[in-house]
Amino acid sequence: MSDDDSPRLERDSASPATVRVHGAWQVHALARPEILPAIEQSLKDLQGGAGAQWDLSSLTSLDHIGAQVLWNAWGKAIPAGLALTPAQTTTFARLQTEAPPATDAETGHAAISWQALRHQALQLLQQFASFVGLIGQLVLDLGKFATRPLEGPWKEISANVYHAGFQALGITALVGFLIGVVLSYLSAQQLHSFGGDIYLVNILGMSIIRELGPLLAAILVAGRSGSSMTAQLGVMRVTEELDAMLVMGMPHGFRLVMPKVLALAIAMPLLVIWTDAAALIGGMAAAMIELNLSPTYFVQKLPDAVPLANYWIGLGKGAVFGSLIALVACHFGLRIKANTESLGQGTTTSVVTAITVVILADAVFAIVFNGVGF
Repeated sequence: MSDDDSPRLERDSASPATVRVHGAWQVHALARPEILPAIEQSLKDLQGGAGAQWDLSSLTSLDHIGAQVLWNAWGKAIPAGLALTPAQTTTFARLQTEAPPATDAETGHAAISWQALRHQALQLLQQFASFVGLIGQLVLDLGKFATRPLEGPWKEISANVYHAGFQALGITALVGFLIGVVLSYLSAQQLHSFGGDIYLVNILGMSIIRELGPLLAAILVAGRSGSSMTAQLGVMRVTEELDAMLVMGMPHGFRLVMPKVLALAIAMPLLVIWTDAAALIGGMAAAMIELNLSPTYFVQKLPDAVPLANYWIGLGKGAVFGSLIALVACHFGLRIKANTESLGQGTTTSVVTAITVVILADAVFAIVFNGVGF
């Protein structure tokens, strides 16, 4: 590159207020190690062009990188009295469109933060209002189902009981058994050091029947069946089946939401019983190995160690947890938009929200039934 094409800038001798830019302001010229530092120093000496009139008409060539260097030196704003060629005018107009004014940068972060916070708050209110509306519609559908049971969706209820209940027996039994083994081993080590081996039955019975059994079954069902329900409704939205149902006069609540809620309300208490049994068997096996407690002694002491009220509290938790999981799954499933990205996001949000709601409901049960079953 000749010296005449080297990028440089200088003040006009005839008009000191005018800064003339010369040479080829292109990436291959500005990338030279001895060029860019000198250019930046010259721009700094000019104080970013404050009070200066810039003349770019003498430039040999100008690309986007060269224009960006000048644009940053000007504070990302066109200076007054700027002389450009038509091609250069187009280049800087593009930069002006892409970049926000410098004054917005000072308040942009705060504005974006408040706007994002307001958007999140509105979204939360909309979600809550929609969820309350879904519960209200469910109550109306249950009233209709109770008055006219022969017109009810019995096949849908039966199918959901099968998919959400029967097909979940394997995973709930496996996880329940392993949790019982782990809990029994950990408790046995502590009790043996204090000579309280016989109290292992009390710890396992109370913790599993009252808390761990319903909570564990609910979390597994939320991840397995809740996600399935949300994805099913989301696919129906993508394939426009939900719109077709409305056109045919088939309400979503009566045919889709209510069967799922009733099915989980029926299946969850049964899964709780199944999970409790598997966890107690695992704990019994670990107690026999670790503390040499016979299964006969374990079974005989269990009714005395765990009052019957705890069993009914566990079954009540199962019914409530199942209903909440189905409601959350249907809520997010019906809100999915007709695209695959929304389907994935809705399913993920449904599972996380269902598990969170189940844990919150379990905390409410613990507070309400604080003095019951002891």
